[in-house]
Amino acid sequence: MQDKIHGAVQEAQKIVIVQADNPDADSLGSALALEHILGDLGKDIVLYCGVNVPEYLRYLHGWDRVVDSLPNQFDLSIIVDASTYTLLDKLEKSGQLSWLKSKPCIVLDHHATVEKKIDFTNLQIIDEHVASTGELIFHLSTSLGWNVSAEAAEHIMSSILGDTQGLMNDLTTAGTYRVMADLTDIGANRPRLEELRREYGKMPEKIYSYKGQLIARTEFHAGGKIALVHIPQPEINEFSPLYNPAPLIQFDMLQVRGVVLAIVIKSYDDGRVTAALRANNGYPVAAKLAEHMGGGGHDYAAGFKVVDGRPYTEVKTECLRFATDLVQTNHGDTA
Repeated sequence: MQDKIHGAVQEAQKIVIVQADNPDADSLGSALALEHILGDLGKDIVLYCGVNVPEYLRYLHGWDRVVDSLPNQFDLSIIVDASTYTLLDKLEKSGQLSWLKSKPCIVLDHHATVEKKIDFTNLQIIDEHVASTGELIFHLSTSLGWNVSAEAAEHIMSSILGDTQGLMNDLTTAGTYRVMADLTDIGANRPRLEELRREYGKMPEKIYSYKGQLIARTEFHAGGKIALVHIPQPEINEFSPLYNPAPLIQFDMLQVRGVVLAIVIKSYDDGRVTAALRANNGYPVAAKLAEHMGGGGHDYAAGFKVVDGRPYTEVKTECLRFATDLVQTNHGDTA
């Protein structure tokens, strides 16, 4: 497969790097890293995402080069950190997904559990044994002899730190630490990245007050093992442009003693219900819950989207029922 991917890249000149509609540090870091790596090969790179890059990710230099529309002409696309149609909803609704299908397409991902798996290309590497798509890209680049510059190394490091919660969850392996060491040797500066992340993570007073509201109305279930917050459409409209409510509150939810799973559910006026799922180390349940609800992800970070018209209350009830079974069965075992 690596040889086929190498050949596809060699034959292409203009390459679009596609992120899903829920960008995070892994997807953005992976896209920016590939921009540098493939740019060094003389390729023309376009970065695409169907939604605006969240403010808390804008510490990653180059985020402002991400556009929300595909170019009229390109030779190859590379989808990073996603292998499901579900996370490419904006492309489907705009009709531009057919553009990807009409050209060679590469999929690079590390999520083993997904719904509606992308099936229009066989140029796929999905490796659940790496901590992030960025780590996958580092291995692919080194094996193919592609240069990883200091700039690319920093973006790969950001992707790893994002999906491993700062190297603190079970996605982190001995191999991840070796990659982090290699990235440091190349020139990635973790302390500087952390300083930038914290600076851009600072919130306006309005968001600080809103965070207090979310804390106050957090629900606890399954004997305190599950924390849940609901974000309705009016709050999405008002606060999401300033700060995504899920990352705003989920870390704190997981810091409550006894909580092992944090669920942030958003309900929209058009009937959609979406959820972000995060689990504490030792409770690898997020992917199983997401899969049950029609989504996907990995053991400690996952999500789902319900578009079949079920009301929020019904989705919440089913989500909590299955989540309770998972956390009570898991008992903190990672096997």
